[in-house]
Amino acid sequence: MKKMRFISSTSIFLLLVIGGSLPAQKSFDKNYYLLDSLHYNEYSTDDIQTIDTALKKYHIAKHDTARLSALEIITENMMHDDWAKYNLLVKKIASKALKKEHNNILKKRYLESLAGALNNMGVIYLQNGEMAKAIKYFHKSLKYQEKLGDKYGTSMALNNIGTIYNNQGNTNKALEYLLKSLAIREEIDSKVGIAQSLNNIGSIYYNLTDYPKALSYFKKSLSLYEKAGDKEGIAYSYSNIGNVYDKQKIPLGLSYHLRSLKIRKEIGDKKGEAHTLLNLGETYLEKGDINEAFKYANNCYVLSSQMGYYENIEKSNFLLSRIYKKTKNYQLGWEAFEQYVSLRDSATNEKNKKIAFNQDSKYKFEKEQAVRDAEYKKELEIIEEKEKKQKIISFSIAAGLVLVSIFSFIVVSRLKLTRKQNIIIEKQKRMVDIKNKEILDSITYAKRIQEAILPPVADLNKHLKDGFVIYKPKDIVAGDFYWLEPKNNTVLFAAADCTGHGVPGAMVSVVCNNALNRAVREYHLTKPNEILDKVRELVIETFEKSDQEVKDGMDIALCSIDFDVNKLSFSGANNPIYIVKNDVLLEIKGDKQSIGRFAGSNPYISHEIDLEKGDSIYLFTDGYADQFGGEKGKKFKYKQLKEVLISIQRYTMNEQQKIINTTFNNWKGELEQIDDVLMIGVKI
Repeated sequence: MKKMRFISSTSIFLLLVIGGSLPAQKSFDKNYYLLDSLHYNEYSTDDIQTIDTALKKYHIAKHDTARLSALEIITENMMHDDWAKYNLLVKKIASKALKKEHNNILKKRYLESLAGALNNMGVIYLQNGEMAKAIKYFHKSLKYQEKLGDKYGTSMALNNIGTIYNNQGNTNKALEYLLKSLAIREEIDSKVGIAQSLNNIGSIYYNLTDYPKALSYFKKSLSLYEKAGDKEGIAYSYSNIGNVYDKQKIPLGLSYHLRSLKIRKEIGDKKGEAHTLLNLGETYLEKGDINEAFKYANNCYVLSSQMGYYENIEKSNFLLSRIYKKTKNYQLGWEAFEQYVSLRDSATNEKNKKIAFNQDSKYKFEKEQAVRDAEYKKELEIIEEKEKKQKIISFSIAAGLVLVSIFSFIVVSRLKLTRKQNIIIEKQKRMVDIKNKEILDSITYAKRIQEAILPPVADLNKHLKDGFVIYKPKDIVAGDFYWLEPKNNTVLFAAADCTGHGVPGAMVSVVCNNALNRAVREYHLTKPNEILDKVRELVIETFEKSDQEVKDGMDIALCSIDFDVNKLSFSGANNPIYIVKNDVLLEIKGDKQSIGRFAGSNPYISHEIDLEKGDSIYLFTDGYADQFGGEKGKKFKYKQLKEVLISIQRYTMNEQQKIINTTFNNWKGELEQIDDVLMIGVKI
């Protein structure tokens, strides 16, 4: 059984697990509630006949386990009030039977019934809004489940406690218990259970408006539901993913709601269908498609009315009132709003919800009645044949001991061989771990060396005055680097991209960084084009010392700014710079030749530009524009980068840095960063 939790006018499905009283039940276990008296006037003829049959089985049963099995049938068709009273009787019967029973098998069964009953009492209190009592009973159930060593039951109780904390807004505690439940479900490889846990954790991040993380959990949940072939779970996941996309204003949300609706119709999930119709109405209203919004809102209203599902009748009326308001049909809008308020405030609303709950239980009961009857008959046969089976078990144990004796030598020999192989494997694993650690330590130390040659942030702030640097290595070390050198009344600065990334790129970057420093400090060059000519010469000279031909090199944008006269000089090797003046972006292209040994090398050209107060200059490597992402997984590209830079000119450079960072992260999403990313921004 699933419990749905609603957020705003869309539905995020949070899964609450309801426990069973007998071990024969399967994953979503129904509740077993027992009653001392029945309100027959509240039930249909079919319900009364079902209850009478079950009560006869209960009264003729000779054992407490058989009584509990008979009463299981009753609980499937009870009104909510009766359901609670029945549960108290389950607790009473199981507790009393435990005190007098000496058979360990039956004691275990009674303990399972008690643990299930305590869990179900927690569910009742939760549905009535009594959180303190609910969590008390969930903790009691958890204690017995752990005593039984029932990992499924333990994960169920932990899930429900986490759900309570989520309802109370205590996200830290909610995550603590839901993650514990998830760990157990992963241990027992419960695919559907894992999917439920991932869904519930995703709902927490949805409530926290951390939509990327919520989407990640919902998609993982969907994947497991698909592998398990659980169509109901798939539909829940589609709805939740659709709601996340709706919150992010991403058009994909609509397609997920439509997929959810298709599945709910296929499996006959009327209640879920009503929720999905409501979501579609909200989505189309947000898109401004009034006709489609009305169609789905009205279909939700009609279906919910047929089911007596008052909560959704209330919500669909509220949605219709807003749609009528959009179309200026104020009379119908007012009527829909009045019905919404009436349902919301009605003193009979709770009773209507209980009736809807019973109808839902009855629907599921009719589907599973045949299975339950067969299980009940089988259980009676098991109890009546207990002594015969005990003899069979004893004989089997004796035969098993003989077989164990025969094969013990083979098993021991095999164990010795396996132990020897495990020792060898463990030794090899330790050696690999040591080597991996040595490599990682070396790369980490190389990072420290590379960071040491980069200009300190304080120097950048001092000499560039109003600017920023965005530096995102793909790996621990990078092939991109930024460079700064104040010279007299000018400041030289550059954004460079060396061949490759990671360790190879980092090694090339050290060579190129050193060449830049020598060109300025040793050869006293100040013009960007002359510096690049000398850097190319020094890099080639360094690589020529190798016995093998080295074709590595560097793309770079190198600038010199004289802040006294606002004059900029630029030379580039493959890389351009952007200058934004009065919201107009100018692209100054570099020469189409890299730094290094390449055919057809020519002297680099210098570009002189007069700057004005308020102009913005941007230097960058190709990592930002080449990043894959977005809805279609395509490259960001330079055209889009230009649009972003033009759109943020009214912001300070610190604010621009944050916007550029956020834009990159949102575009990349969950995809891998493909290259080092470097960008320098300076405002005059």
